[in-house]
Amino acid sequence: MSKRDELIARYAADLKDKCGVKPDTDLLTKVTIGLGPSVYNADASTVSGSDPEEIARVKKNFLIGKLGLGDNAKLDKAIDAVIEQYGKSNRNKYRAVVYYLLVKHFGKEAVYK
Repeated sequence: MSKRDELIARYAADLKDKCGVKPDTDLLTKVTIGLGPSVYNADASTVSGSDPEEIARVKKNFLIGKLGLGDNAKLDKAIDAVIEQYGKSNRNKYRAVVYYLLVKHFGKEAVYK
């Protein structure tokens, strides 16, 4: 099993166990591949739900930049909802899992087709 496959399996387990979501492995794989080499970097592969700069980066670079959403309060609410779903006290919030949940939240799966 490749390192990427191991990471995807870990992300799928987090979605199932910590978020209560049955993952679409095909979409999760595409989201993970879309993150490029950052998934292999311990710092870049996670999202800090309590860091305003990190949340702003997720909003600007992913929601607005990648998914093409307009900047409005719904984006902040969605990020908050995803962080809450993942578990605020959960120290390791994997970026691929957060992004996957945001893609599902906004129904933007077509971006990864």
